[in-house]
Amino acid sequence: MYEETKGRFYKHLDFIILDFIVLQASLLLAYTLRHGIGWACGKTTYLYMGIALGVCDLGVALLAQSYRDILKRGYLKELRATLIHTTSVMVLTIVLFFLIQRGQDVSRLTVLYIWIGGSILMCTSRLLWKECVRTHIKRAKDVRWIVLVSSQCLVEETMKAIKAIEYRDYRVNKIILVDGENPRSDIMGISVMPLDEAALEYLRTNVVDEIFINLPPHIEVPDDFLEGCYHMGITVHINLMRHPYEIGNKVVEGFAGYTVLTSGMKIASPVQVLLKRSLDILGGLVGTMITGLLTLIIGPIIYLKDPGPIFFSQTRIGKNGRQFKIYKFRSMYMNAEERKKELMAQNEMQGLMFKMTNDPRILPGIGEKIRAWSLDEFPQFINVLKGDMSLIGTRPPTVDEWEKYENHHRKRMAIKPGLTGMWQVSGRSDITDFEEIVNLDAQYITEWTLGLDIKILFKTVLVVFARDGSR
Repeated sequence: MYEETKGRFYKHLDFIILDFIVLQASLLLAYTLRHGIGWACGKTTYLYMGIALGVCDLGVALLAQSYRDILKRGYLKELRATLIHTTSVMVLTIVLFFLIQRGQDVSRLTVLYIWIGGSILMCTSRLLWKECVRTHIKRAKDVRWIVLVSSQCLVEETMKAIKAIEYRDYRVNKIILVDGENPRSDIMGISVMPLDEAALEYLRTNVVDEIFINLPPHIEVPDDFLEGCYHMGITVHINLMRHPYEIGNKVVEGFAGYTVLTSGMKIASPVQVLLKRSLDILGGLVGTMITGLLTLIIGPIIYLKDPGPIFFSQTRIGKNGRQFKIYKFRSMYMNAEERKKELMAQNEMQGLMFKMTNDPRILPGIGEKIRAWSLDEFPQFINVLKGDMSLIGTRPPTVDEWEKYENHHRKRMAIKPGLTGMWQVSGRSDITDFEEIVNLDAQYITEWTLGLDIKILFKTVLVVFARDGSR
């Protein structure tokens, strides 16, 4: 699932919240300087002023684009932008107070203190927070990995344009050249490969979030390559200077200074992505607290049944091939992974997933019960809070399963894996064909809405209480 970049106002939500807090703090500071120590919000007039400051602050942020290129601004530019912002907010607040006929209730000196204090605190807090954000961008583990598909004549120009964007949340990890029999081994420090059969194999076996295609009009990308990208669930950006291949959902947007046509299995708006992550955080917090209580209850029982770690961790595959550690309550014997190879002949699933009724690796008693009630899954709420997983998504495959995936299987990992998903609530005990699971996961991605997530959550609760198999 790809997040549309056009209109991504919420990407500066941190600065919006920071400015709001600073203005409210400036109000309290101004009240204290003018009237002594007291609770300004306890006074009706200053309560109104706090609300007015917040509303006017948001209005200025929306209309004046106060946060545009904020990470690129230096000290002097930031000071100028802050003064414009605070002055605009104060003028609008004063006008608003006169319109509601409350202007005479506010001390002019208090207004001056708010303006001066707000400007100093806002500029300082912005500068400090920008350093934190810049550091995070440089170290971010969830950066979007891009493969550039270009030609000999445009590749260096394109790479320079991409690298000119200093604070970007994506990195190029491979260049594919469509022309030239013997392409260079690297260009500007990025390894290069030709567009041949190995190109699709590289996309399948490596972490690739998106592809950017920038070619001159006389060169076309083979349709089978584009179709292969679409079937693997990889988002494709195509420079509009060339005629695009007709695939998937599409949106016109900016990318690295180019106007591109972006296509993917699902293109979500920034608000939709924000709401899904907010639901994950809320659910993750509640689930983590429940996990703590369950640890106190069932942890000792697990240890007494089979001494060893209470939690089981394993490397799984996340969004677009990223590896992460998944956590569960241990419901099997310590040597369960080694014994899995011996039991593969009894695998009841057709395809790249293992499932077995009456699995002898499960701890008798406690293991069977926590799996029947899906209690072993609760530690994964920690993965949800960390951002490795979502509440709703596709179940993450093991590394050995992922390595056996065919191209069309990869599309099920075009989103973050989830605690539950479409196929788990569609008769999880009855589905034995992995291809059917892939189709259900692909259906979830293409039809995703927040309402669908909530519907799956409720269905999951019903399935768990009905103890309809185990995941």
